[in-house]
Amino acid sequence: MSLLVGNQLAKSYGANDVFENIDVRIEHEDRIGFVGSNGSGKTSLLRVLAGVEPSTAGQIFVAQNVRRGYLPQDPPPAGDQTLYEELHGIFAPLLAQGEELRQLEAQMTDPATSEAELNRILADYGHKQEAFERAGGYTIDQRVKSVLSGLGLQEALWHKPLAHLSGGQRTRALLGRLLLQEPDLLLLDEPTNHLDVRSVEWLESQLLAWKGALLVVSHDRYFLDTVVTRMWEMTHHRLETYRGNYSHFRQQRSERLERWRKEYEQQQEFIRETEDFVRRYKAGQRAKEAQGRETRLQRFLETEALPPPPSDQRIRLPLRTDIRSGDLVLRTRKLVVGYLASDGNGSGPTPILTVPDLDLRRGQIAALIGPNGAGKTTLIRTILGELEQLQGTFQLGAGVELGYLAQRHVGAGFGLMDSGQTVLNALLDIKNLPLERARTYLGQFLFHGDDVFKSIDSLSGGQRSRIALARLTLQGANFLLLDEPTNHLDLDSQEILQDALQQFSGTILLVTHDRALVDALATELWIVEPGEAGAPSRMEIFAGTWRQWMNERNGQIAATDSAAAKPVAPDQNQREQQREERRQRQTSTRRQADLADLEQQIHQMETRMAELEDQMAAVGQTQDYEWVQAISNEHQAVRRRVEQQMERWAEMAEAVV
Repeated sequence: MSLLVGNQLAKSYGANDVFENIDVRIEHEDRIGFVGSNGSGKTSLLRVLAGVEPSTAGQIFVAQNVRRGYLPQDPPPAGDQTLYEELHGIFAPLLAQGEELRQLEAQMTDPATSEAELNRILADYGHKQEAFERAGGYTIDQRVKSVLSGLGLQEALWHKPLAHLSGGQRTRALLGRLLLQEPDLLLLDEPTNHLDVRSVEWLESQLLAWKGALLVVSHDRYFLDTVVTRMWEMTHHRLETYRGNYSHFRQQRSERLERWRKEYEQQQEFIRETEDFVRRYKAGQRAKEAQGRETRLQRFLETEALPPPPSDQRIRLPLRTDIRSGDLVLRTRKLVVGYLASDGNGSGPTPILTVPDLDLRRGQIAALIGPNGAGKTTLIRTILGELEQLQGTFQLGAGVELGYLAQRHVGAGFGLMDSGQTVLNALLDIKNLPLERARTYLGQFLFHGDDVFKSIDSLSGGQRSRIALARLTLQGANFLLLDEPTNHLDLDSQEILQDALQQFSGTILLVTHDRALVDALATELWIVEPGEAGAPSRMEIFAGTWRQWMNERNGQIAATDSAAAKPVAPDQNQREQQREERRQRQTSTRRQADLADLEQQIHQMETRMAELEDQMAAVGQTQDYEWVQAISNEHQAVRRRVEQQMERWAEMAEAVV
């Protein structure tokens, strides 16, 4: 069942055409990830589909009684309600039913109520209480508290007015409101932007159990791999659709672009040969044949010719160091970091994070992960020398040269840019290059022409990230401290940064919520846990990768659950439930195996299609039309079979999910 259909949608802002001729369809229980380069029009299309703003052209049809819920990147203006009241107020009709039940309870206990009236009230109360319980009336407080805690909104914030909260906290509050409202179609614009790893994992669990449809714009690759089963990509004012999660999308897009380029090159070769034939024979004995070919070529160009494949501009990241450090890069002993008193009232220092004794060696990549505000950036600033440690010592090894990529990019301090300087001057601050070479270098980071004379404060978040990366690559440092390096980068740029960091020969300390980056790079994890009752946060070292830590953590959770359940002998219902879960797991395993077999079949057929296309191009030059026709027929048959199998794949993929 289609919840929403859009036909020939277009959006323009003045003379700027954002997208045009877009057709979309969202089905019940669709889980769609929406990606594209920054500024490509994702947010504009999302707002149009959410009904927040109209399209310039085209029509949108929404199924009857379908409720849409929209999460913008920036929160709306805050009201006077507290955070808890805002979410609790969603259940106003249900709360009114609860008040009605209490009134009936008062009547039942009233001595003046007659027996006949009491029987009538009891019957009415029974029906209304059952409806109230079925609607979840007795779990309202529990659900609100669960959502607030899951999104990382501490209890100390629950009774503060929304106007006193930060933009990120208000965005999380709006997300919590949407989850509690349970709309039929949930449209989310970068929902993980203000969440730490634990909150993102909680959100994933909620969305995996979501009964409605989901369309989500996100730059979080791990999140997209976990949650979605279809992908949209906005590129060159068009919308391309793909089956599967983000990893499937990357593979399919690469294969699709490769086929497009190959077909386009073959087409251009055919056009050149035809035009050459027409030029040579148009005035000679074969003029009639030349005229016929020219006519067919014109018809081909008007109706069948492929547009040139997109030539996406991507950053180039020459990240390297020629300076070799000693084997020891960083050592800490009894280190405590935080802030010294600065209010003049005689209060002592404020410890934020206690660091265990550790040795970071050359070539290692440590990922520093934990909730916001737990002291991760404080530790980085201490290593940089911007803050003085409160206790203990830290030591940088011999030959260590620091390079720093800050989360905020602009300000006073190590590695930060002056908001008033130009892009060109920001680069020249790092290294005094000849002007032409500096502009060429900036071109590798997509700053062309007059872009280099723009001021830093006029740039978007993504542009600031790119100039910050350009400055980092010029430093030649061998110990990189990177604070949320993928913030504001589009997905292609994130992949390029990841590849560059994998090939970097120095040492890296990575502060990030990007689990895909941690999974790909980290050789050890520094895990920060908040302290209790005002105590400083503490840090533990895990000598392994992200997946190893996740497996160990999940194993510990499973062992705890098993130990807790062990003393209780399962009753018949529990045993039946266990057998049913076992059957479901076996069925899921078989379905996954069948899905893998089907994917292999589709891949083989697509390979055969590519071979047939090569044969058609080669045979076409010999003018053997019968053989071309035979190959073309087989190509069409294989293509139809691929389309059928892709439909079957989509059904099976949904069943697996």
